[in-house]
Amino acid sequence: MLNHQFSLFDAPLLEPALDQAAWGVPVQPSASGPQAPFIHPLADARIELKGHMVGYLLRRTQRRSIGFLVGTDGLRVSAPRSTSRREIEAALHEKADWIVRKLEDQGERSRQLQAVQLDWHLGATLPFLGSPLQVQRASVTDFKSEDQPATLRLRLPPLASPLEVQRAMVTWLKRQALPLFAERCDHYAPLLGVQHTKLCLSAAQTRWGSAHTSGTLRLNWRLIHFPLPVIDYVVAHELAHLREMNHSSRFWNLVESVVPDVSAAQRILKDTVLPAWR
Repeated sequence: MLNHQFSLFDAPLLEPALDQAAWGVPVQPSASGPQAPFIHPLADARIELKGHMVGYLLRRTQRRSIGFLVGTDGLRVSAPRSTSRREIEAALHEKADWIVRKLEDQGERSRQLQAVQLDWHLGATLPFLGSPLQVQRASVTDFKSEDQPATLRLRLPPLASPLEVQRAMVTWLKRQALPLFAERCDHYAPLLGVQHTKLCLSAAQTRWGSAHTSGTLRLNWRLIHFPLPVIDYVVAHELAHLREMNHSSRFWNLVESVVPDVSAAQRILKDTVLPAWR
């Protein structure tokens, strides 16, 4: 058998919709209006595109064509050394719709990331299985799911640092994740006609899960933030790869035979902004 693996990447909110308070994402209109500026912190050039003032970082390179990169800092333009400023500005105007849309998307993403920053000095509320979980310090670790919101009291010394609180939280979440993921794998494996040999937690930055032909599954522990239907989709997705190491129609038919709404789970995985962990 080939030594091969397939992964479920962070890719492309339907029902069931998430409780947005659980994710800390405020429901508000975009702050980007017709006159909103987009200025790269290292901008050395500016241009008006679609009514927006765009400050961009221009770098001369050995490449043969003009390239655009929109990141969290803003727009970066790479151009050949021989390209004139007029040619660069003409290319910017040609791609103006795409550039402004991407800058607006990045601005909204940045606002969402700011909204889910956790202040460990004061405790925190974070998503756990799709619902808010309030974290507190205590002398004994205790989880109460019946509270509104659910509460987790972590056993920590009074002078525990924010980083120590965060590490204790990650440890607790991982302890919840592994047995839950194992139970969901045991549920879906016979339905899909497969067997897995090993289940591991991962902390990958760009993928939610992977499956190896040896039967090993890796599932990202941060899936524990999501509602159970989303976890089930990722589990079924990876288990299905033990029969189909591809993304063919046969593969998707297999996944959809056990997951009622694949598109809903995919969109939640794509659109949700999770708390950042060190």
